[in-house]
Parts: sequence; structure tokens; C-alpha cells
Amino acid sequence: MIKRNNYKQIAWHNAHLTQKAYHAKRYCLKNFGFVSDPKLPLKRNFNNRLRTKPSCLSGQPSNLTYHNLCGNENIPTGTKQLLGLNLKYCLATNRLNNNINKTVQKMAYSIRTRLFLDSIGHPANQEYEKQIYIKNSNWNPPPASLFLENKITEFEKELKKSQATQSKKFNRINLSNLNPIQATALKHLRRNNNFIIKATDKNLGPAIMNKNTYIEQILTEHLLTDTYRKLTANEAKNIIETVRSTLKNLISDNQDKFSKAEITYFQRSLRLHHRLPIFYGIPKVHKSPTTLRPVVSSVNSLLAIFSNWLDFKLKELLPHIKSYIKDSTAVIKELKELTIPSNALLFSADATSMYTNIDTRLAVESIKNLIMDNSDKLQHNFPTSIITEILTIVMNNNVFSFADTHWLQLSGTAMGTPVACSYAMLSFGYHENSKILPEFRHNLLFYKRYIDDILGIWIPSENDNASDWDRFKKKLNDWGPLRWVIEDPSHQTQFLDLHIKLQNSRITTETYQKSMNLYLYIPPLSAHPQSCFKGLIYGELRRYWIQNNPANFQTILQKFIQRLTDRGHTIEQLTPLLMQAAVNLDNATWQPNYASPSTQNILYIHWRHHPGGLQRAEIRRIFESTLQPYLPYERMQIAMSRPKNLREALTKTALSDTVNIDTLIAPNTSNPSTE
Repeated sequence: MIKRNNYKQIAWHNAHLTQKAYHAKRYCLKNFGFVSDPKLPLKRNFNNRLRTKPSCLSGQPSNLTYHNLCGNENIPTGTKQLLGLNLKYCLATNRLNNNINKTVQKMAYSIRTRLFLDSIGHPANQEYEKQIYIKNSNWNPPPASLFLENKITEFEKELKKSQATQSKKFNRINLSNLNPIQATALKHLRRNNNFIIKATDKNLGPAIMNKNTYIEQILTEHLLTDTYRKLTANEAKNIIETVRSTLKNLISDNQDKFSKAEITYFQRSLRLHHRLPIFYGIPKVHKSPTTLRPVVSSVNSLLAIFSNWLDFKLKELLPHIKSYIKDSTAVIKELKELTIPSNALLFSADATSMYTNIDTRLAVESIKNLIMDNSDKLQHNFPTSIITEILTIVMNNNVFSFADTHWLQLSGTAMGTPVACSYAMLSFGYHENSKILPEFRHNLLFYKRYIDDILGIWIPSENDNASDWDRFKKKLNDWGPLRWVIEDPSHQTQFLDLHIKLQNSRITTETYQKSMNLYLYIPPLSAHPQSCFKGLIYGELRRYWIQNNPANFQTILQKFIQRLTDRGHTIEQLTPLLMQAAVNLDNATWQPNYASPSTQNILYIHWRHHPGGLQRAEIRRIFESTLQPYLPYERMQIAMSRPKNLREALTKTALSDTVNIDTLIAPNTSNPSTE
């Protein structure tokens, strides 16, 4: 009897050890991506690990830079290793959990809609304007034929079957692309409400700062100035409701002035839920001391509906602004076409806080005059009065929240509004068209502006009279409160991402890179689709090739490759991508092409990418074997979307918890609420 009990105890003990070993193995796989063999020496386990496929423990960037604005305050261990990846770093989940049902639902909706429109003889693109299109959430297309519905179901089953097979390959393996230190830092930073994490101004990398310091700077630098007025919750609500009523009546009373697509846009947009815009700041780390740039997130807000429509309409006016330029590629093209005299000089100018220094009344009047001056070139019955009325409402009623408080912007361009860029280009553009360019047409061989940056070529008068240049500077600054910092004419200058030189009547350019640029390119471990890495390399090489001569191109290409290797890429990984980019460069045409290709006869399959999940080739194989022969599309395109990135995981537009801002304002404010 005693011997039998000993056997039972031994069996139980062995089972217990086996279970503990099993859980220990799962823990190691989940947290470290591998399991050592206890029967082997430590060195042998280490070498075996190095021979296996690289994981999140290898391939880490050596350039892990971020901005710590917390002073002497302790931050969670691993913050540098995590934020140094860059906020664009996409996170791979531990398991393959792609929502195939959602993918198939979207695809089936597109197929059924196309077949329905074909059956009633209604072109798919009739009365369609992409910028102002809102899907009708209350309408669903009728089912396709029984045969085709069965094929859609077959496609879904094959996807799920292939996904299940793929999942088995990674059973009990941690697929996360964060190492244990980074994963722990992410967990702590998400739970800790004492820190604010933001992208920095001018794309200079991520920054972390103390929340109380962040709030204090928002208040002292922005909200408690003459530019804003604090509102009560009821005051904010009343302003928004008054604006809503006014704008709805304006649309209702002028339906004959809008196209069918525009009426549909307003009707569908106004039925949606609208949130209050949110104020936040992003650090200007290139300034000393560091200040915050004010930003308002107006996505899904009431006024964003009308501001988006304004942007849609006002873009028609941009070609009538003589100084308008789309990008640096267009600048290079126009500069190459010039015949430059020997006494020509380059200059540039930069507006001081352009958006906040545009006077609303002057700007709206300028845009109205611009429309009237070009009325013969615009469509018949261009809605000038409606545009100016809505523009005035949008600019004068920018109500937003910050934590638990409400504010009204009192002057300048409404922050965060979609029409802001077009508004700034057009309003000052009228001043350029009517005043600057006519008066100085003999001095300005070249004059272009990209929002708040000006590039020009100045031709001095025959007597080299400096008063012409002084008059030009005075005229540039003679438009409301807006002021320009104007560089004196010389033989070289910077404009956008270009360093431009003028020598012997010949223009040369090279890529301008800011000294504070951290070059935090996407690391290879990021869960981005492979096409993003290809696009990054081709896009940069194309830009460098256009902007530089061959010698400078070689120099900057070497720096680019070194910066990529500093971010974890290997030469073996980069070589085929660089070779393919070079082939594409050889075959490319260098005329800017801004026209969007027709997408009417393309079926898009939307798929959330995961490095360990199904890839394009497998999805395409399943589609071709099940659905393709029975659909009326010319081709199918897989639209890979990226998974959530660190920015979405760590940065929040609104403050993460309730903060009583009033207690911070009371001792210092001279900016009272309206009574």
C-alpha cells in the first residue's frame, strides 16, 4: 500500500513539473520569442538563437532618439528604446486576428453596388466628387445573383481556411515586434497619466513631457492671451446651435446654387454626430526654450463640414494666384525654364505666424475680390456670396474644448479648419496679384509662394537703387497685421526642402536637410506593409535625383543608406529595394503628374496587414480561383492598411483624465468668461 502511494506521489510530482515546464515555455515564447534547451550549454543555446530567424530581439535600430522634456523627473525604464522607434512604428499583435468578415463585407458591398448601378444604367461616377462624398449609411445594395453570392461565400471560406493554416504555424509563439523592455515601457506609459507624449513640430521626432508643465504652457502661451476667450459650457453650446441653425437655413434657402453632389454632401453630413473640436499643443523643440505650437483637431465637427466644402470650392481659384506653386519639384521645373540676367539675386521670405495674423474681414474681402476679378474664368453662377458668408461664419466661430473647459478663438484663421491652407493662399494671393506683382514686375523675374514661404529672383534697377527693394519689403508687409521676415538678396537661399544657388546666371539646387532632423525612418521590424518600405526608398531617391546634380546625389544617397542602417535595415535587405528604385527612376517621367487615375473599374479588397498573416500573393491567388472570372472589373487591387502605431497607442488629442483647468486659471487669469 505504501509503495503504491509513493508511485502516485511520484506521478503527481512529474505531472506537476511537466505542467510548470509547459507554462514556463509558453511564458518564454510570449515574452522573449524563443525557448532555451536546458540540456544544452549556455553558449550552445546562444549560438542556436543567433542562427534562427531574427525576431524583435535582433534588428533593433542603433539610432533611438527622442526628446525628453521632463527635466529631472524620472520616466519609465525603456522609454528611449520605445519612443526611439518613432511614433509611426506599427505594432504587430501577438496573434493573427484579421477581421476577415469585415474585409469580405466591404468587398461584397462594392461588388453589389457596382452590379446594381450597372443594372439600372447609372454610371458609378455620376455626380461624384471625392472630396465631398459621404457614404449613405442608410442604404445597402440588393444581393447579387445566387451564383455570385455563393462565390463570395466561397472566397470568404478559403480566406479563413488559409488564415487558420497560417495561424497554426505561429501557435504559442509571440508575434509581437516589441522586445520585453519596450513592451513593458509601453504598458507603463499607457497607464501613467503624469506624462504627455507628442510628435514634435517640423517632424523632429517624438517628445515626452510632464502633463502639468504641458497644461501650464498651453494656458500661458495660448489660451490666456487676447487671442482666445473662455466660455461656459452653455455659451459654447449656444454658439454651436446658433451656427448650426444659420448654416442649415443658408443651405436650404439656396439649394439652386449647389450641385446635386453638394446637396447630398450637406444632407448626409448634417445627419451625423458631431463632436466639439479639441485644442492641443505640439512641442517646438527647435526653439529655445521649448514652446508649444497650437493645434485644433476639428475632425467630425460641425464647422468642418462647411470648411471642407469651402476648401473644395476655393481650390478652383488657386490656378488664378500668380504666385501659387504646388511643391519643390514644380519650383525646379520653373526655375530651369528661366533666362537669368547676370545681375539677378535670390531672396526668400517667411511669414511670422501667418494663420494667427490674417485679419478675417480683410481676408474674406480679398477672396471676394479675387472671385470677381476671375468671374469669366470660373463656372457659371459661382456662389460668391454664399462662400463669403460661410467663410466668415467658419472663421469667427471656432469653438473648441481643452480638458473640461470651452474656448472661442477671437482673431486669425480658425485653427484646424480644413480650408485654412486655401484661405491663406488665396487671401494674401489677391494682395500679390493686385499690388505686389504689378508694381514690381520689372524687378521680380521669379516670385512664388507656398503658403507662408516665398521664393523670388530680384533684378535690381539699372541705377541699383536700393529704394526699390525697400518699397518692395514695405508693400509685402502692407496687408493687415501680417508681417514677413525677408532675407536680403544674395546668391543662395533656402526654400522648402531646397538649397538654391545662383552663379553665372545659372541655378543649381540640392536637397536641404535641417540640422535637427533625427532621420527616424521606419525600422524593418515595424509592422508596415512591405510596399511602405519600397515607397519610402523610391520616394526619397526620386526626390534626391530631381533636386541634386549627380555628384551631390551620390553623397546624399550614401548618407541615406547609412541612416537606414542606423535604423536597423541591413545592406542585404536594402540592395534589392534600391536596385528596383533605380530601375523605376530610369523609367520615370519627370513631369509632375497630379491627376488621379480613374478607379471606376477597379475592385479594392481592404486588408489589415500583419507580418505573420496572409500576404498579397495568397489573397490574390484565392481571389483568382474563386471570384475573378465572374466579376466585371478590369483588375483587383489589395489595399493593405497598416496596424495601429505607437502614436495611436500613446498620444491622445484630449487629456487622458479629467483635469480641473479652472483651478489653474483662477490665480492668474485676466481673461474672464462672458457673463
